Amino acid sequence: MRQHLLIDADDTLWENNIYFERAFHAFCEFLDHSSLTPAQIRQFLDGIELINIQVNGYGARNFGRNMVECFHQLAEREVSSADADYVTSLAERILEHPLEIIAGVPETLEYLAARHDLLLVTKGDPHEQRAKVDASGLSRHFREVIVVREKDRGAYCRVVADHRLDAGLSWMIGNSPKSDINPALEAGLGAVYVPHPRTWHLEHQEVAESTRLHVVTGFPELQRLF
Repeated sequence: MRQHLLIDADDTLWENNIYFERAFHAFCEFLDHSSLTPAQIRQFLDGIELINIQVNGYGARNFGRNMVECFHQLAEREVSSADADYVTSLAERILEHPLEIIAGVPETLEYLAARHDLLLVTKGDPHEQRAKVDASGLSRHFREVIVVREKDRGAYCRVVADHRLDAGLSWMIGNSPKSDINPALEAGLGAVYVPHPRTWHLEHQEVAESTRLHVVTGFPELQRLF
């Protein structure tokens, strides 16, 4: 039976968070705080991000703005425009890094697209996300590329309604319990959790129990399920 497979992008189809982690590591080295550990700096930056995401959303450029704000608040020296420019450049390097497709993804998408209706569903800055989709060379496998501001129950309900999907025949596939798995289950879809070892810590959440939940160890296992 032909089903609707909604597939996440970042850290499901290609590597993403590892580049943000590297930028944060370089940020800590540049900040060179006399007493705060990287974990404490990360906690401080998290607070800034959780507030600003509500206004500005996600993406590398917004991450850069958040780091600049964090630098202004934590720096133990006068902050110059050159300092701010350098911190911004750390985030810009994320956008310049070549896209790294996760092993097994291209051939698995080829297999799935021949049998099911595929929609790419991602969140973040629309320009950044669509640029990554174009660079990936994977867009041909998807009927639609959908970029939403936030992945919550309402967003999945809107995708189902707007694209005339049967929720009972629809599955969300991704690496984030918070954005991909739990809200999709709440919206009445099935879900396939594909864990990634470097998933952004703010996307961590206890995975809900459901009869419509599958957990796999890698993307190629989708060929067994579908």
